[in-house]
Amino acid sequence: MPVDGEVRRERLRGETDEPGWEVDPDDEWGVAVVATVGRQLKLRREAVGMRAADFGEAVGYGEDLVYKIEGGRRIPRPEYLDRADEVLGAGGLLAAMKEDVARVRYPKRVRDLAQMEAQAVEMGLYSNHNIHGLLQAEEHMRALFDVWLPGYSEGETERMVAARMARRSIFDRSPAPTLSFVQEEVTLRRPVGGRMVWRRQLERLLEIGKLRNVSIQVLPTDCEEHFGTGGLIEVLKFPDGTAVARSEGAFSGRPVSDPKQLRILELRYGMIRAQALTTRESRAFIERMLGET
Repeated sequence: MPVDGEVRRERLRGETDEPGWEVDPDDEWGVAVVATVGRQLKLRREAVGMRAADFGEAVGYGEDLVYKIEGGRRIPRPEYLDRADEVLGAGGLLAAMKEDVARVRYPKRVRDLAQMEAQAVEMGLYSNHNIHGLLQAEEHMRALFDVWLPGYSEGETERMVAARMARRSIFDRSPAPTLSFVQEEVTLRRPVGGRMVWRRQLERLLEIGKLRNVSIQVLPTDCEEHFGTGGLIEVLKFPDGTAVARSEGAFSGRPVSDPKQLRILELRYGMIRAQALTTRESRAFIERMLGET
């Protein structure tokens, strides 16, 4: 089915010029995935006797981009794979690659973190500077990335937002993991992105806080004895009884799994939770803030 001319021109502009779809040469797994997908696309196209220019016309993208994707130099969009599957009669085999290809766009460190979160059955998360990434509204994410120095390109921002949004699938898992968050009061009061973005973020916290497996607590700024001065703490526990944790202010900030080191971070997180408002008090606190905005 031919693509409308105006739509096709829009796609050509977006796919040819938009940054953020290049392959990171330092990401070995990502390079391998994109190269494999490109090779399969080329083999399928040649098997049906279609020239690159004709194929590009059929799927609605430029010939130059077709060569880049087939050569493993460009990450194909999901809709590109859908159209290629249809045009080449692949029976769903090309479209099935979308999930792996989508993950290539996420920075490697984010993929590693998302993989651990996907396996965890219990998570304890303390944030003292920003609202934790899993709790952030999309508008808030973008506002944070917009003020980062040195600045992200538009494409890099899109990659980071997409990766962080994908991690939110943890709230849809079944069986649901137990998720405990402690947020410093200051992270809720900082109106990053302006008043409307701030309101949306507070609403997001109230939405997530309604989930039965989620606990959100606020640590008041006027707390005199503060056990969170070492910065962010994350404790993840897995089905086999193992765990991993990290803190900005302990063990050089690296993830640890040694039982002695784990106990230290678990103790700190437990003390922080004990100092924070209860979940009921925290919800009321956030509702009052929302009413004041």
